[in-house]
Amino acid sequence: MKSMRTPSNLILAISLAFLISCNSDSESPENPLENYQSTYDLIQGEIWDRSCTSCHQSGTSFANQSELVLTVDASYDQLMNRVPQNAAAKADGLVLLGDKGLESVYQSFLWEKINAQDLEHYYADHPEYGSIMPLGGDFLTNGELELIREWIVAGAPRNGIVADVKLLENTDVYEPTAFEVLAPPTQGYQFHVGPFEVGPNEDRELFTYKKLNNESDIFIEEVQITMRPGSHHFILYNFPEDYPTSILPKEDIIRDVYYSNGAYNEITLFYMQYHQFVTGTQWPWMRYKFPEGVALRIPANTGFDLNSHYANGSDETIQGEVYANIHTINEEDVVHVAEILQLNNQNFVLPAGQITTLQKTYTFDTDINVFQLYSHAHQHMTEFKVYINGGDRNGELIYVAYDWEHPPILQMDPPLALKSGEGFRLEATYDNDEDRDLRFGLRSTDEMMILFGAYYE
Repeated sequence: MKSMRTPSNLILAISLAFLISCNSDSESPENPLENYQSTYDLIQGEIWDRSCTSCHQSGTSFANQSELVLTVDASYDQLMNRVPQNAAAKADGLVLLGDKGLESVYQSFLWEKINAQDLEHYYADHPEYGSIMPLGGDFLTNGELELIREWIVAGAPRNGIVADVKLLENTDVYEPTAFEVLAPPTQGYQFHVGPFEVGPNEDRELFTYKKLNNESDIFIEEVQITMRPGSHHFILYNFPEDYPTSILPKEDIIRDVYYSNGAYNEITLFYMQYHQFVTGTQWPWMRYKFPEGVALRIPANTGFDLNSHYANGSDETIQGEVYANIHTINEEDVVHVAEILQLNNQNFVLPAGQITTLQKTYTFDTDINVFQLYSHAHQHMTEFKVYINGGDRNGELIYVAYDWEHPPILQMDPPLALKSGEGFRLEATYDNDEDRDLRFGLRSTDEMMILFGAYYE
């Protein structure tokens, strides 16, 4: 039998290919996620450190408020089998995180706070639990949530690999469901605005007045708002108690802020100068419940001026529509009467083509307990921070927002106690990439710097 001989040039080619393959394998970068020694180390490095520790680190207001530190030196012991600081979650028998496997998923306050996929349930059934986390940032991805869920189901061990690192490849983020009509409250009022049209590339802001026909004071303990996509905000205003009823707006009439030619409607502006903020949101779906025993007083024989603002950046006409519920309680159930916090900086200029940071300090002349904060700005805002000003906690960061369209609503339970002479320092950064200076204005292409909130004395 004649022997087969491989040509020398083919041998050389095979050898070179083998060498290249070996060198390629040895030089190819490893998946850094696979270098973690345990699933919890992976959660710490890729989730807590990236999304949580900017707030939950020792000494911050967020950590003090929640009694939760998530830095690598403390996080595991801080989470495991601890009773949450939130009074409602504590009353419901939750722990921050347990080690009982699947059972712990349903008993975990941590899981309630981060599981954005259950957003509607969270705000519908547990509005007193506070905001979904991370505060002021994007929701955790579906992959991050599934990694954490599988780790909890496996008993939440400190050591060992119990979930597949490839779960993190799913970077999809939960999107809230479409607009839905609210069921009316069992005790309270429901309001409905629209539907109305918002033209292509148009800002449309309007008001409509609704009487409450309340013969006595009412006390609001909870608010629900839902809006069709494209909304910038929805706000309920009322008028001062001594405002002449003879010049109140006509009921159920739409009053636009702008005429069709873009000019301001002076009649609408006339009423706006007397407005008193009651409640509102920039979220497409919001449910907020005041702390137990705290309610907002609305005087007898009054009404609400309902304010809807849509910013349509598309080339198609869209529909705007809003439903809002206010849930009331009896006066005898009120322990603290809430007051509205509205800190509004209107005196600023943002130079064209520049990044500008504005600061404004506000001081209170009485002792107050703040239990809610949220910012309001327009499309050039990139960062909005609030610091305590004065007292033992001077300079402490207590609120941050990076999303001008959907700023977080910070709920503080227990409330933040500020003494007379103390207050807040607001710091907001804007990127004016336009060729014109920007000032305070109503359109989303203008700017604002407002901190809303609620407190009681």
